[in-house]
Amino acid sequence: MIGVLYGQSQQTGAGNPILSLLPIILIIVVFYFLLILPQQRRQKKHLQMINELKKGERVVLTSGIYGTITNVKEKTFIVKISENTEIEVEKTAVAYKL
Repeated sequence: MIGVLYGQSQQTGAGNPILSLLPIILIIVVFYFLLILPQQRRQKKHLQMINELKKGERVVLTSGIYGTITNVKEKTFIVKISENTEIEVEKTAVAYKL
């Protein structure tokens, strides 16, 4: 009834199925460009930074601990955090280098 007042006609039938999927496709594309792609770029940049780290560089771990890399192993770093304290951490535990 309201549709008749506004000049809209009632149609029966499904219409074009591609047009009904268009909003969902647009939402997926927007999510990809706004969320997924930037996260992939950050992750790639972080992995590149981790692979370039070497002995003697100052780093900050994801836990907030500051330290200096004293040894590089295949999957871990030995990080000196004070005069007599060294810890072994995974390479992915490095948040960034100073």
